[in-house]
Amino acid sequence: MKNILTPLALLACLGFITACEKAEDPFVPREVAPALVQIVNATYQTDFATEPNVPSDSTAPLALKIRVLKLDKTNILDHTKGIDSIPVPNLNVKLLKRDGTALGEGTTDASGTLTLTKTWAELGLVPNYANPPLKYYKGQIVRLSWTGAVDGVAFTRFSSVSVR
Repeated sequence: MKNILTPLALLACLGFITACEKAEDPFVPREVAPALVQIVNATYQTDFATEPNVPSDSTAPLALKIRVLKLDKTNILDHTKGIDSIPVPNLNVKLLKRDGTALGEGTTDASGTLTLTKTWAELGLVPNYANPPLKYYKGQIVRLSWTGAVDGVAFTRFSSVSVR
């Protein structure tokens, strides 16, 4: 009986080992983002959130501002230096609404920042006359996406702007 259990146990182990197969990832394949896009003027501590929101006044033109940084990881193992954030200058970035409507395009400056000034009408908001004067757009949200390419790798950064 002992002579038969050892080969059966080995055969069972061999069966378990060969039965394992690498399964395909059910999620969308992702690439590491080539750049870090900070939404400037976003609500406190949400500038790096998944979808930061920028609350703005309806009576003034809207200044949409981003800062693009590239992470330099050459000193990642040196705890005295760490990872460095380097601004990405001369990067062409497009601003789109989520439905694909182009709102503008610009190039980052030497500090990696880009500012696009828009009116609420350009963003497609319709006045809500139920609110008091000068607060016609209050509570409305426009969902935006910033797109570009760093080192040949495309990126998209989502954000939104709301009327306070």
